[in-house]
Order: sequence, then structure tokens, then C-alpha cells
Amino acid sequence: MKKLFTILAFAVSAITFAQQDSIRSQYYFNTANPTLKDTILKSKGLSPSLSNQTSLVNTSANTSVNAATINSLNANFKNENDAYTIEGSNSPYEWKWVRDGIWTGAALGASYFGLTLIQDKDDLPESERAAFLNEASLQEKIDNINFLDRWVAGKHSENANSISDIPFAISFAAPFALLFDDEINDHTGQYIGMYIQSLATTASIYTITAGLVNRSRPYVYDNSGDTSEDRRFKNNGQRSFYSGHVAATATATFFAAKVYSDYNPDANGKVFVWAGAAALPAAVGVFRMEAGQHFLTDVLLGYALGGVTGILIPEMHKKKNDNIDIYPSSGTTFLGDPYRGMALSYRF
Repeated sequence: MKKLFTILAFAVSAITFAQQDSIRSQYYFNTANPTLKDTILKSKGLSPSLSNQTSLVNTSANTSVNAATINSLNANFKNENDAYTIEGSNSPYEWKWVRDGIWTGAALGASYFGLTLIQDKDDLPESERAAFLNEASLQEKIDNINFLDRWVAGKHSENANSISDIPFAISFAAPFALLFDDEINDHTGQYIGMYIQSLATTASIYTITAGLVNRSRPYVYDNSGDTSEDRRFKNNGQRSFYSGHVAATATATFFAAKVYSDYNPDANGKVFVWAGAAALPAAVGVFRMEAGQHFLTDVLLGYALGGVTGILIPEMHKKKNDNIDIYPSSGTTFLGDPYRGMALSYRF
């Protein structure tokens, strides 16, 4: 619970600071234009006061500038303001309240249902515990694990378990750092909505899967005495499949990388953003395995599902190109043969 409150506090702070920074930027731009107009007027040998006093132009016989010139200058600066506003408010995404509200609500509801399944999971049956307490039968169980996961069986580092929470928490906060980008900050509500939708989708898939599938965690195979029998055989020990930590981390980081790339398609630093997005969930996965919480296949599946969700949700919200149309088509060829198919049209 403390971790959750820390993440939420950071998120609120990031949103507030980013919005204040955007307001300051807009104020600077709007107040800089009159100074720029005065500079241009002075370069033409005119008085800056003429920009707002066109009546002086009509009454003064000594000036060579008429009202049309001043109005033209004002119009140019107005167009620059308008262009800045349009560019600053342009988003590659669209948010439909009915569709996305239903989707997000359903995902949150499914997540809650999955949590109830997890809470109601049974402990490891008494009949199966003896096999984990006997060295020979335990080794046989380990030998029956697939070669990708076998080397993880028995790991139980408490230190690694604690460390894994650090990149896990950072990943949740990382998308909020993008609010310092003015382009994204202009659409904070839309951006946060997509982020919540992405996390809710990942949470719903994970919790229901973890609630329905029983797979012993690697630390259940630890018979060294470092891990208590109570911890090994509790229901929490049967939630190895799959890694929710890695899935959530991958969703957050790949979501941030995808949105940043869509808002800044020509940015030179995109490769570093994507590299960071890939590295953070991988680090979480390594520590989760060392902690004996998950096997390698659990981590790989969580990584894949989380990454796909983080990329796919923003992609599904991208605005459609109205110039492209795909539709079914049928008719007769010039040889008289009937045909049916799909047609693609592009309007220039």
C-alpha cells in the first residue's frame, strides 16, 4: 500500500509541474509577440505605438504607412498565434468516451474479478507436500521441469525480491515524465486515459490467469531450510504463471516509448527511449527469477504480453487516415468474367 501511495504522489506531482510548465510556456509565447512586433516596426522606422493605434495613421500626414500595413502586420502575428495553437493541440490519437469508457470499465471490473480468484486460491494440497520435503522426490520434480526453467528452481533471494520493486515502481512513474513534453502535456487527459486503459487491460489478463492457473513458484522447490514450509505451501506459492510484475512494467515502459515516438516521429533520441523501455522490464524479470518468484518462461510471457499491450493500445487509438478507404467490391471484368474482392482507394 505504501508503494502505491508513493507512485500516486509522484504522478500527481509530475502532472501539476508539467501543467504549470506548459502555462509558463504559453504565457511566454503570447507575451513575446508584442515585443517582436515592436522590433519589426522599429526596423521599418515606425513607432511601436502604431500597432495598436491605427487611428493615428489616418490623421498623421507625416507617416508613410497606412492602416492596411498595420492591420497586415497584426494579421500576420495573429496567424502565427493560431498556427502555434493548432500545432500545440494536435494529437495523433482519438479518445471515444463510450467505447473507451466501456473498455476501461470492463478491464477494471475483470481485474477485480481476477483478484477475487487469486484470494480464493487453495494452498498446495497436503497430498503433494511430501514430495517437496523429500530430497529424492524433490530432485525428481526439478528434473521434470523443462530445460528453460529448470535452473531457476530453488532460488529464493529475499534481497532480489526487494530490489525488483525499484525498477517496478520506476516503470509506473516513467510515463508521467512525458508530461514535460509540451505536445503530450496539451492532451494530459487523453494520455492518462490511454495509460490507465493499458494498465487495466494488462491487469485483467494477468489476474484472471494467475487466479485460474496453478504453478508452483521456484522458491517452493527450496528445501534448504531458508524458506519456511508455511511460505512454500501457501496459495501465494502457486502463482508463478505468469509474471505480473514484468507484464505491468513492460506495459508502462513500452506505452511511454510508443506514445513518445508517435508524438515525435523525427526525434533523434527515440532509440534510447525504446532501449530504456526494453531494459526496465528485463531487469525486473532477472530480479524476480533470482527471488524465486517466477521461472524464465513466466517472465518471457509477461514481457511479451505487457509489451504488446503497451504498444497496441496507443496504436488502436491513432486517428484514421480519411484519405484511405478499403471496401468490398464486385463486378465484371472486360472479358465478361465476374469477380469479388476488396478495393483500396486513396484520395489526394
